[in-house]
Amino acid sequence: AVNFTDCFIDFRNHANQTLDASGLVDANGGNIANTSRGILQAVGFTYDACLSRCGPGTQKPTWANTSQQFSAWLLPYLALISHLPFGARHRVDNLMSAILTVGSPVLAGYSMILTILNARWISRRFENVSFPNAKHAVRILISLQQTPLKITNEDSLLSSLIVLPENDNWWPTIADLLDYTLTWSIASAASIAWVTVAYLLTVVGSLSDVNGNFNSNGQGAVSVWLWLIPIVIGWLQLSPKCDYVRIKRAMDNADAMAFVATHHGVMKASDLSEKRAISIDSTSEHPSSPDENSTPPVYNYARAIPWSRSAEDVFDAFRMASNNSRMHRPVRIGDIWKNGGGRNVIEPSNRSGNPSEVNAYCRLPRYAAPRYGIRSPWASGIFFRMFMASLLPLALQWATTGAAVLVVYYTPAVGLGCRSLGYIIYGALATMVWAMLVTSSIISHYTYSYSGRTSWSPFFSITMRLAKVLSNLLRWGGNFLAIVNAVWVVTASMLQFADVYQNCYCNSSVLGRGVQNAYNIIVIDHLDLGLTAAAWWGALALACSTSLGFVFSMSLLTDFVPT
Repeated sequence: AVNFTDCFIDFRNHANQTLDASGLVDANGGNIANTSRGILQAVGFTYDACLSRCGPGTQKPTWANTSQQFSAWLLPYLALISHLPFGARHRVDNLMSAILTVGSPVLAGYSMILTILNARWISRRFENVSFPNAKHAVRILISLQQTPLKITNEDSLLSSLIVLPENDNWWPTIADLLDYTLTWSIASAASIAWVTVAYLLTVVGSLSDVNGNFNSNGQGAVSVWLWLIPIVIGWLQLSPKCDYVRIKRAMDNADAMAFVATHHGVMKASDLSEKRAISIDSTSEHPSSPDENSTPPVYNYARAIPWSRSAEDVFDAFRMASNNSRMHRPVRIGDIWKNGGGRNVIEPSNRSGNPSEVNAYCRLPRYAAPRYGIRSPWASGIFFRMFMASLLPLALQWATTGAAVLVVYYTPAVGLGCRSLGYIIYGALATMVWAMLVTSSIISHYTYSYSGRTSWSPFFSITMRLAKVLSNLLRWGGNFLAIVNAVWVVTASMLQFADVYQNCYCNSSVLGRGVQNAYNIIVIDHLDLGLTAAAWWGALALACSTSLGFVFSMSLLTDFVPT
């Protein structure tokens, strides 16, 4: 262990005795005159002088300082992770969802914003649909964004579910069963308040005493974690339906109420087969990506594209049924439309028919969700929504990361050093994780959409296989980088608190200034730290304003989501 203060004083005293100021610098890294007065006013030494005099070792940390900074700066955020939404079937999926959130905040924010944008999109598509149960269908589709939603019209299941009057109880029942909220509680509100107050108190304390132990000050470490507050608040506002057990129970309870049209009359769907028009069971049909099965909402990045395609299939069927009813066309061919008791009331007799007739009424083929053919694998506007969903999370990620970099970059010696590089690595890896996993979801959905095609050319077949391999590699690589990045951001904070960065190399900002121009500031008692204080205030303003802007934008967006 090295005591850099004692080491520098010994070096300066020796220089004063010999009147040789070589290696000594002033506050700006400038050379010192070879006079006793100039030498005694030196506040630091060059990197070469530091290394030759003090060695490459680190300063001995004090447990009191390390534990105090850990409990004040980092511990509240680690506790706040428990208030993220989970609900997966397996605990390892819940653990991985927390790791993904910490390893890539931009991915968590992207999944959140895309969930809201998809909900607003499908609700607006249904605005002009005037067919029984259309409003309930919107609620159901929005509630099932955290599940591997599957749609099929095999045996006329979907068309029967939409058209037949016998299914009028199914839609409101399942909509009500799925209409539960897991939002603000005393525990979550207290945790957020605790983290916010702790952040403000510690930041104000550090800004009031910039000179005090600034090289291990935790303001940079806490800034890089500030994204967690708006992410937790956003999920609490959105209240995603991610409890798999509860959702599965609701779907199972409603299955007994579903009817289907057959050539022998209307029958219960459960009497024909185990298939359902709308299901979340992925055992019979594997999803395009394994991440679709994990219900924690951070995995919505993987479900957003197939969910949008399935939701639009349901909308198209409702829209065709609505258009036919507006033209007063009954389902059964040859029948005459019977007017109901009101303008928007459709007589049940107008909605009865055999399988071919209910399929034609919704303009559905035998299978409502073919994987190939003229139907596009992409829902309308999905890529625009994905682009819009990326903007706010990227701004939040790099505003908080940038604030952390500002704090340590403008701490003497000014320049890129070990601390600032650590935060840049965290932000860069978080962005890479998001890019890899989103790209994987796009490729995976594309290959899945064409997986049922039998007339492939050899070239197309090889291309699809390579694309599937690429999708898996991106997904595995993204998850691995998320784990590494989550461990790294905690480790980087602890390294700073434990004074591991207190060595000649890191304190001299060699990475940014180069070996020849690097220097280490030791004496800060009478140092003018106006630039450092200004940078710290700027970092505080950047991180807080972006976080507040994210929360405000979430409040505006969720206000348009139907309940």
